[in-house]
Amino acid sequence: MSNAPVNAGRRRFLTATTAVVGGVGAVAVAVPFIKSWNPSAKAKAAGAPVEVDISKLEVGQMVRVEWRGKPVWVVRRSQTILDQLGSLDGQLRDPASDEPQQPEYAKNTYRSVNPEYLVAVGVCTHLGCSPTYLPDTFGEQVSGVNAGFFCPCHGSKFDMAGRVFQGVPAPLNLVIPPHKFLDDNRILVGVDDEGAA
Repeated sequence: MSNAPVNAGRRRFLTATTAVVGGVGAVAVAVPFIKSWNPSAKAKAAGAPVEVDISKLEVGQMVRVEWRGKPVWVVRRSQTILDQLGSLDGQLRDPASDEPQQPEYAKNTYRSVNPEYLVAVGVCTHLGCSPTYLPDTFGEQVSGVNAGFFCPCHGSKFDMAGRVFQGVPAPLNLVIPPHKFLDDNRILVGVDDEGAA
């Protein structure tokens, strides 16, 4: 043990310096660690809204786009299909779309902002398969129904509003993503007028 006098000022200086250096080091380590929690540029791009050009979409046709890694369908429905939707309620599991599978503005018979267009996530609510669009032969699946979606994995059936029929494995209607019409020829999928994403 040394008998040298203790320099209190120097001791305080060294303690403060050590604390500052330690704090800077902790911040230097924490910044990259916290940044690693943020999504990558690829992940951000996958979740970004997708613009769909519907200018050439004919009645009865469907266009597919990808949003958040899932297929999104945009189908232009005929007046005959729209007229038929209201008559199917007795055959559907959730005809009034009471389950929250759609934004509030799409909780209607057509499950859409614009009745002429269905915008739906093309993933079956049973086990995640992608149903097949049957614009002309759906009547073979459900008698008297002109068009719809049939999931070949386990036989689930959905009408042209993405509502699930009774007696099939799928428990819920198809998901309707947030979307809005930018004009008569373009839809933005992934965001709506209410700011939902």
